[in-house]
Amino acid sequence: MSETQPVKILICAMGGEGGGVLMNWIVNAAWAKGYPVQATSVPGVAQRTGATTYYIEMLPEAIAPGAPEPIFALIPTAGEVDVLVATEAAEAARAAGNGLITPDRTHLIASTSRVLLMPEKMAMEDGRLDNDKLAAILDKSAQKSVLFDANQAAQEAGAIVNAVMLGAVAATGVIGIELDDFIAAIKQEGKAVSSNIAGLNKGFALAKGEAEEAPEADNVVSLSEQRAKNDFPENVQPILQHALRRLNNYQNTAYAENYLARLENFKDSDPELLVSVAKQLALRMSYEDIIRVAQVKVRAERFERIKGEAKAAPEDVLIVTDFFKPGIAEISDMLPTGLAKSLIAWGEKNGKMEFYGIGMEVKTTTITGFLKLWFLAKLKWWRPHSHRWQVEQANIDDWLDMVDSAATLNANFAAEIAELARLVKGYGSTHRRGLRNFSRIVEEYVRPVLTAGSVPSDATEKLRDIRDAATKDPEGSALGELLAKIGSPGTLAAE
Repeated sequence: MSETQPVKILICAMGGEGGGVLMNWIVNAAWAKGYPVQATSVPGVAQRTGATTYYIEMLPEAIAPGAPEPIFALIPTAGEVDVLVATEAAEAARAAGNGLITPDRTHLIASTSRVLLMPEKMAMEDGRLDNDKLAAILDKSAQKSVLFDANQAAQEAGAIVNAVMLGAVAATGVIGIELDDFIAAIKQEGKAVSSNIAGLNKGFALAKGEAEEAPEADNVVSLSEQRAKNDFPENVQPILQHALRRLNNYQNTAYAENYLARLENFKDSDPELLVSVAKQLALRMSYEDIIRVAQVKVRAERFERIKGEAKAAPEDVLIVTDFFKPGIAEISDMLPTGLAKSLIAWGEKNGKMEFYGIGMEVKTTTITGFLKLWFLAKLKWWRPHSHRWQVEQANIDDWLDMVDSAATLNANFAAEIAELARLVKGYGSTHRRGLRNFSRIVEEYVRPVLTAGSVPSDATEKLRDIRDAATKDPEGSALGELLAKIGSPGTLAAE
């Protein structure tokens, strides 16, 4: 009886990524070599609440005639997975948490690309998982890890992500199936052969570390980007360069220069404080409004992404319909201050602020639908004349003044005030809730501490807890309970 142990492979794939096809390629290649193999699959709850998993067990050698057939398991066992393939980083982390990736056995192949979880999307602040921490966890969890952006690799190869992952599987050298065997399996299936083989070769080269690096583009460095490089510390450069491009696209180069001017007071501050202010200021200055939504909706890369997600062929007719329901707040945002205040007063008096909206369906892939959004996107010149602009710029300056004042007392407390800006996001009802909580925290906690002229040792921690309460419960009930529990902040300096 053979002493060769079965190889156990677990595939975690999102909907539409061809996980089942990837499983079939491996199974067919194993059959072609005469290997005993068994495969099962368990569907996920939905496209993002859980990946579909595919489990393969096979004996990496042909069995002798008359020898007993091996008995394979139907589901993976924690601590006994040899190769784990994950097309999304969080799904790989989920598998690690379930004990399916172990440092003494598992060869991990995972894409670093992300499809955000619902809690990440719904968070009032930036709820995204830290990609660097995710990568560090995955690298530590496995005996060997191959981490790369499989989605980008697939786009470069003109293939689907499953073919790229198959190439990385071939590069492991632990399953007894070579690259040529997988090429034969792809040809046998007979579907999208050339593109699948291109993706296979791309994944194999990346996993082997043989992929050529893409040449750097000859980007024209703007004056503001050059100034940022010359005048600001190295630790904040990635944020500055991204922020300047974002604000230039959002409004214009003068607005990007204004961003640097506002940061001037903080460039010699505590490094962590500078990073917090730089990031949150860029987000606040590129606040969301109808113009910004239109800018995003008409980008060419958006339509390319949708085509890719829909797996649309060149001859297919793709129709994209965007749904809008602007209310009093969104409309007043775009009006001059006088008209906006009158409309808001009417809305508040008649109870229309939360429940009134004009429902619209815009087919963005039609000429008329696209032109409607294109026209709105071109109205960014009007922003400085709008009511929302005047309010936002005044609020930003007030927030920066608070951070600056706090920095002279305690850098950590100042950084926490900077991070408090995470609550102010979105537009319409989302923006109103966030701004209401932000203003309440400022008036009931932050300003009294600053007025007292002394920051207690636990003030930073308390402010962080207060922000967390507002983040988890945007309606404000948890925030109110915590503020009541903390008590009057006017007495903090004396405690």
